[in-house]
Amino acid sequence: MDQMQLIKRAMEVRKGGEKAALATIIRTKGSTPRKTGSRMIVFPCGRIEGTIGGGCGEAEVIEKAFEIIQSNTPSQQRVDLTKGLLFEDGGICGGIMDVFIEPI
Repeated sequence: MDQMQLIKRAMEVRKGGEKAALATIIRTKGSTPRKTGSRMIVFPCGRIEGTIGGGCGEAEVIEKAFEIIQSNTPSQQRVDLTKGLLFEDGGICGGIMDVFIEPI
């Protein structure tokens, strides 16, 4: 799903009254799986549409999105892909992403 389709989908979700959160990469530093402007919609059931890169970093954002859906309050999440078990074996990109997560 391209980014324009994802924005349209977010508008449909909002108009339909369904609860969800929109996660948008607002800043990157170093090597990251996706770049600034990439988006993902997270639903309370765990379903997602779009991606901000997959793996552990995306899982962190999904967990935070669940909190955002409950609180109905936007927040920013920093995803640090510079360390961890997978870094040594090449399973992590090695950069940092700042993600803005907002209820829709």
